Amino acid sequence: MAVIEVTDLRKRYGDIDVVDGVTLSVEEGEIFGILGPNGAGKTTTVECVAGLRKPSGGRINVLGLDPQKDVRALRKHLGMQLQHSELPEKMRVHEAMTMFASFYPHPADGDRLLHQLGLADKRKTPFAKLSGGQQQRLSIALALIGQPKVAILDELTTGLDPAARRNTWQMVEEVRARGVTIVLVTHFMEEAERLCDRLALIDRGKLIALDTPAGLVEKVSDSQRLRFRPSKEFDDRILTDLDDVTDVSRQGPQLVVTGRGNLLQSVSARLASQDIVAGDLRVEQASLEDAFVALTGRQITLGEHVESAS
Repeated sequence: MAVIEVTDLRKRYGDIDVVDGVTLSVEEGEIFGILGPNGAGKTTTVECVAGLRKPSGGRINVLGLDPQKDVRALRKHLGMQLQHSELPEKMRVHEAMTMFASFYPHPADGDRLLHQLGLADKRKTPFAKLSGGQQQRLSIALALIGQPKVAILDELTTGLDPAARRNTWQMVEEVRARGVTIVLVTHFMEEAERLCDRLALIDRGKLIALDTPAGLVEKVSDSQRLRFRPSKEFDDRILTDLDDVTDVSRQGPQLVVTGRGNLLQSVSARLASQDIVAGDLRVEQASLEDAFVALTGRQITLGEHVESAS
């Protein structure tokens, strides 16, 4: 059952269409990812879904409610962690948690959330004294304190170190296991592949593709690559004659063999028959990043910051 339905969503600022006809639905209990480059319109899309921005056109339904007309009713069931969340500088962590908990009829255990997010020892710390990563983790805790049916997490691990990022991923999976539907805006490919059941790829305000991470990869390539250092020189035709091989190229001392099907088995058997050892053998398959580049013609740089206005 769809808990979020977005139909022909449009948001225009002057002559610029930041969101241009996006249609998608999010199923109950899934982690639905929205992936795209800087300025793609990802944040604008989810802020319209949450009722924080008024669309220029289209229809949005969240848990049977209109985000513009049913704001108060929706707030009881929706939690949102924004890219840039600011609290009063002197407000302490536990005060923020207590205040946000008071907005909901059945709030979660705030101390448990802080412990899960590595903030238990920061309960009495003023917001201004928290590092950027700690402020980010607090915003996640505040988004989940109301035990929402739907949680929107916008770049939730930006600014976190690798260990904290993986701890946060585990927490997100635990939240989903409790029945919460999660919409995750991200530019981290590993995060999208690890967490998301389905992904909407948005670029220049338009929905480019919507599928599982594996499905997106299959749209652009089902090929595999073998990379190795042969123990001795040989004629490339030894491999190009194989049905599963589509290309053989050389990169310095390395050989790169591209193909499909049972490529590894076919190549290994042929090399063994010629007494050739494949040293430093690596099997490479098309990745989500490969699919992203193929579908958009653009590349997200690791650690790139995402749009602030859009």
